[in-house]
Amino acid sequence: MDSRIPRLRRKLARIPYAPNRSHSFGEERHEFRLGPRLTKGQADAFQAEHDVELPQPYRDFLTNMGGSGASPYYGLIPLEDCTLFTMNSRDASTGSRGFSRAYRPTRRGDLFLHVIERGCNDLVLIGITGPLTGRMLIGNADGFWGPNVSSAPDFLAWYERWLDHMAAGQDNRALALTSSQLRAHPIRQRLAHSP
Repeated sequence: MDSRIPRLRRKLARIPYAPNRSHSFGEERHEFRLGPRLTKGQADAFQAEHDVELPQPYRDFLTNMGGSGASPYYGLIPLEDCTLFTMNSRDASTGSRGFSRAYRPTRRGDLFLHVIERGCNDLVLIGITGPLTGRMLIGNADGFWGPNVSSAPDFLAWYERWLDHMAAGQDNRALALTSSQLRAHPIRQRLAHSP
């Protein structure tokens, strides 16, 4: 077990549910509580079924903290409901990249696992293969913006950053889960200023 897990448990326990705490849709679904932990056998079965290896910090979280619930947005998706995606080629007109669902078997492109529900076509993913393995990123399936790769080196560091922001009274907007380039993207600016 990763040595950060006990510290994360303590931090999460200190954050009571308060409606609209994070200023994001869906927090009422998880109310800052985690679902039951996965067994090592459940994690192994998912890996075998999908022919992937979960990044160890993420797997440690699932088997030692909780398998669903408390996280940014609508919450951590139960592993059995997580979906694999590949990143599409860069769109020449927007410079953005979308994501396509990866159906088994696939070895084309890097794989990403949709682990947190954000709503609509927005995805919170963790890299499963390739140079972004273990890193958290947020993107839009249709490539309307992003993707944005978190500066956190792994899932546990990313999750702890979220807990620290919640404990300090900041909300999801303060997490900088979107880059300044994203906020300045011409499509976003047009959408923000449209009637």
